Amino acid sequence: MSARVTTTVEELRELLDSGQPPVLLDVRWALGDPHGRDHYEAGHIPGAVYVDLDRELAGPPSPEGGRHPLPDLADLQASARSWDLGEGRPVVVYDDLGNTAAARAWWLLRWAGVPEVTLLDGALGAWRAAGLPLEAGPSAPQPAANAPDAPDAGHVTLRPGGLPVTDADGAAQLAVTGLLLDARAGERYRGEQEPVDPRAGHIPGAVSAPTGENLAADGTFLPPEVLRKRFEDRGAGDAAEIGVYCGSGVTAAHEIAALAIAGFDATLFPGSWSAWSADPARPAATGPLPS
Repeated sequence: MSARVTTTVEELRELLDSGQPPVLLDVRWALGDPHGRDHYEAGHIPGAVYVDLDRELAGPPSPEGGRHPLPDLADLQASARSWDLGEGRPVVVYDDLGNTAAARAWWLLRWAGVPEVTLLDGALGAWRAAGLPLEAGPSAPQPAANAPDAPDAGHVTLRPGGLPVTDADGAAQLAVTGLLLDARAGERYRGEQEPVDPRAGHIPGAVSAPTGENLAADGTFLPPEVLRKRFEDRGAGDAAEIGVYCGSGVTAAHEIAALAIAGFDATLFPGSWSAWSADPARPAATGPLPS
């Protein structure tokens, strides 16, 4: 994955002041908090469009697909066009949670063939820390300037397959023949608690690599060399293939972004633990990593 992963606050400010602003997506979401739109309307980066993760970035939940299965491509394309996404127009996404939710939009659009999608490094917290203004209330998409060569806003055509995915069988195989990373918090990996899904534990053979440890204290990604060592310490340097899962395929996308910054490609298991643990035929391991 060679495309750029992040955009800085200063770069975004300059882009928004230009005649060709990017599509700016606000993916305000957190597990157990259904008020993302309210948070967005209380204050967001000017020109940002609110994206509903549960409704627009996922299909209907099911035991087989998990809590956040990939959306139908036609539905995702309709949403993308409503955000004013056009061929050739860059996209910047953010949330208020270190980009752990926004990464779902980043991954989905990259998977769907949109080449220039980046995460606002540091998310909304970095924008606030820079003393830049917020806008309250709903907002409409901000179109690009009507120049003769302007991108065709609102008429993007999505094409799946830009990033790799796997299913439960593939994830089980990756845990044996490659490296399967579990991006959830360590206590969920170890099976000490499970607040959401049917069973506690992890996919046998998976290695714990909590998503939160990809970030510095200010919510920005750790430097590439630090991330690279973090993943090499877990076996990434020797792995023929790397896969990632989490609870429902959301924060795993953030881990894939961190891996990309570190120079590693990775495959997403979208169903993640929510789908695996709903199948009684699938084994669950508990406890820490083997010594």
